[in-house]
Amino acid sequence: MLDLNDKSVLITGGTGSLGKALTRRILKDYPNIKRLVIFSRDEQKHFEMAQEFPSSEFKAMRYFIGDVRDFERVKRAFKEVDYVIHAAAMKHVHIAEYNPMECVKTNILGAENVINASLETQVKRVVALSTDKAAAPINLYGATKLASDKLFVAANNIKGANQIRFSVVRYGNVMGSNGSVIPFFLKKRKDGFLPITDATMTRFNISLDEGVDMVLHALDQAWGGEIFVPKIPSYKLTEVAKAVAPNLEHRIVGIRPGEKIHEEMITSSDSFYTYDLGTYYAILPSVPNWNLADYIKMFSAKKVKEGFQYNSGENTEWVNAAQLQKLIREHVDSTFEA
Repeated sequence: MLDLNDKSVLITGGTGSLGKALTRRILKDYPNIKRLVIFSRDEQKHFEMAQEFPSSEFKAMRYFIGDVRDFERVKRAFKEVDYVIHAAAMKHVHIAEYNPMECVKTNILGAENVINASLETQVKRVVALSTDKAAAPINLYGATKLASDKLFVAANNIKGANQIRFSVVRYGNVMGSNGSVIPFFLKKRKDGFLPITDATMTRFNISLDEGVDMVLHALDQAWGGEIFVPKIPSYKLTEVAKAVAPNLEHRIVGIRPGEKIHEEMITSSDSFYTYDLGTYYAILPSVPNWNLADYIKMFSAKKVKEGFQYNSGENTEWVNAAQLQKLIREHVDSTFEA
């Protein structure tokens, strides 16, 4: 059972939506945590987050300005840290397409720095956040996150006698997170119409709380090298528009560079290494450094059928406009009215 009391935890990109949600949960569930370090390059976001979680009230809080591109700064931040949650990334698809090397530097070289700094300090567990766009990527963002995933999985092969474990969590659009579709649509209502990229477009949906659950699960349960994938519902983009503004015009504007109509989290090629763990799927390393039979027994893992794939367009579970309205009130804005 995961116990972060008397432990030190660091979150890269910790001033983002998930970082704040993790901070809120960790401070609530583990009041005796030794240190909770927020590592981020954005000074203004540090300032704003410190208003919500002041060090004077939450003695464990530390705010550490730094960029995952800067190895020496990352290494210094990781000293005497037990657990690292790597959430820092460039994530906007169209911005990455226009600024490709900046995306590579943060998402790939930053991942390398996190791995090397973890191996050179006392870090015991690393969980890296991935994205559905890393499965069969067609845009640069997805390609960099796939490369990052591969680096974190392979890091378990170079740790030597070090007991550290690296794992990955991969999920879809986080409801209400910065830059996601629901806050975007809520802001666009004032324009008198909602821009729809494609009428058939679908996406996976996960709440911030479910994302936090998944990260903490990986910290606790990972043996090293797994890519954890949640079983979550899909929605049609048109249903989100109906939920946010049912009486407004929905104007088709076309997909942006690098966008998919449907997102994948597990490809048919992944099926050879994918196991059903109940709440989650896990894509296991092709050559794990632990006994596969023991893993299957421990987690009652069931191998998926060859050719299995998990994508938002062919999902078996969906949320409609009415359900989305309820979820928006629960997870995004309690005062929301359509």
